[in-house]
Amino acid sequence: MKSTYSTGVICCLIATLSWGAGFPIMTSALTYIDPYTFTTLRYGFSGIALIIALLMLEGRSGLSFKGERIGLAWLLGTIAFVGFGFFVFLGQQMAGKDGALTASIMMATMPMIGILVNWLVKKVAPPSISIGLIVMSFFGVITVITKGHYSTLFDSPGNYKANALIIIGVFCWVIYTIGASFFPKWSPLKYTTLTTCLGVCSIIFLNAIFYLSGFLPIPTSSALVTIAPHVAYMALIASFIGILCWNIGNKILTPMNGVLFMDIVPITAFSISAMTTVIPGAAEVTGACITGAALILNNLYLRYKKPKPVVLPVRTS
Repeated sequence: MKSTYSTGVICCLIATLSWGAGFPIMTSALTYIDPYTFTTLRYGFSGIALIIALLMLEGRSGLSFKGERIGLAWLLGTIAFVGFGFFVFLGQQMAGKDGALTASIMMATMPMIGILVNWLVKKVAPPSISIGLIVMSFFGVITVITKGHYSTLFDSPGNYKANALIIIGVFCWVIYTIGASFFPKWSPLKYTTLTTCLGVCSIIFLNAIFYLSGFLPIPTSSALVTIAPHVAYMALIASFIGILCWNIGNKILTPMNGVLFMDIVPITAFSISAMTTVIPGAAEVTGACITGAALILNNLYLRYKKPKPVVLPVRTS
């Protein structure tokens, strides 16, 4: 049992470390290429790797929908890989050198946003304490965005379009994660593989429209060569290995424990950014700590809260 638990911890660490390192890497890549093309390359190559893994582990039957709703799978894949990829990467590009820090801290709010989405979709109202901690979590994000100068939040609204896009992308990923519950017969690998491939079809279709309409210039061969290492990392490490390790780790530890590892994402991004001369300020570190504390406190509350005892009426004869 001990070794199994350790395996779960290691898997969750690998996943969150790979994701945290991905944001500084993306900041560099997006100076050479547009976020739409990069999204196509990232999820296209990771989709190929997922198909190979699925065929090896589940055979040809793993690629069958077996009467499941292909339309819903396509919608969830599009929401995740078009929505998350386009919005988060575009927002990170617009944010410039600070994009990695902002995007990574917003990833740590995913569990809290998940509570809100679950409330809206499944009508499961969170406890009042959880609502308060959600507010605390977003206060931490605002601290990072404004660098502690809260009065500037509405002074330059154009500067916050990037942050709004990242938040929309986070919502997309949360919806995709909750959507897995609609396919209980599928393994995590199968759900990831089929939705990725369907989502990539939507990405390619949209990119074709962008290229043909002239909205996007076709990337040059030199740009593609330059970002090849970035694509390799994001497709194979952050997407393929990261997502698989996350699914395995959460299956062992349970999502309530696994979600705590999301705090590793901003810590990793902050550390790597600091080594590349983008040093986070005191306000950004404080905001990250506030958001992380909200996540941990909510986890502890949900873990240890006890249901109220049911008092049965005493019968008198």
